[in-house]
Amino acid sequence: MSLKTLRRYLLITAGCAVYALAFNWCYAPNNIAYGGFTGVAQIIHAFLGFPSIGALVFCMNVPLFLLGWKLLGGRLLVSSLYAMTLSSLFIDLLDRAYAFRPMEPLLACIYGGLLLGISLGVILGQGASTGGTDLLARLLKLPLPWLPMGKLLLGLDLAVICVYALVFHSLDTALYGLIALYISTLVMDTVLYGLDTAKVAYIITDQTEAVLGALVHQLERGVTILHGQGGWSGEEKQILMCAFKQRQIVAVKQAVKELDPDAFLIVCDAHEVLGLGFRHYQQHDI
Repeated sequence: MSLKTLRRYLLITAGCAVYALAFNWCYAPNNIAYGGFTGVAQIIHAFLGFPSIGALVFCMNVPLFLLGWKLLGGRLLVSSLYAMTLSSLFIDLLDRAYAFRPMEPLLACIYGGLLLGISLGVILGQGASTGGTDLLARLLKLPLPWLPMGKLLLGLDLAVICVYALVFHSLDTALYGLIALYISTLVMDTVLYGLDTAKVAYIITDQTEAVLGALVHQLERGVTILHGQGGWSGEEKQILMCAFKQRQIVAVKQAVKELDPDAFLIVCDAHEVLGLGFRHYQQHDI
């Protein structure tokens, strides 16, 4: 096993542990509606009293894994099977090892959503899932690649929470669940996409060659020259477009303004930058 693969599975393991902690500490003892297959397992367990929630989640995931094998590939499904099995096991082991006491429901929503979002972001970011709606969202991502994972999961989990509220006739439980779901969605998308922080600068300057040289040679950033025309003057202009990491924003602005104090500089947020010096595209990227 390579060091990269070992690191990947260690992160998945840590994500599964945090996932189980979020459920056992914040959701279960406070009767907060939980989305996904875990929420469905809560409903079944409440009526039957058996088997355990972890075992129910595992059994419900088996058909979905068989369905996704051809579409998502064996490598992704193996890591997802590992994450799904481990998260289910951790939920049952933690439940037997320690009985968490109920807390203030709003605090449970906030911290439960935070922990759940972090865990899912880490697991999904390593190319795995905990099964259930996570895996279903990955399958939906194939025909709907423009939708963020958080938004897909939000819709699927929202449906489960609504069913939970109808079955148990508890509006408060569902409302708390919606708060936790919203927080976990924001945190998960932040972990998946927000940490890939980058900026794009558009620079219009009369010192084009000097600014270009500073960006390329001093800051070691690639620059693309765009051709434009002034709307008022009609004068032909060269526009420098440069993508750079968040930490370089001060250096870029300083370099441009030192060479041309009158330069017109526009800095925009870049959601994702793929290519040399940034992140590389991977198959089944989310």
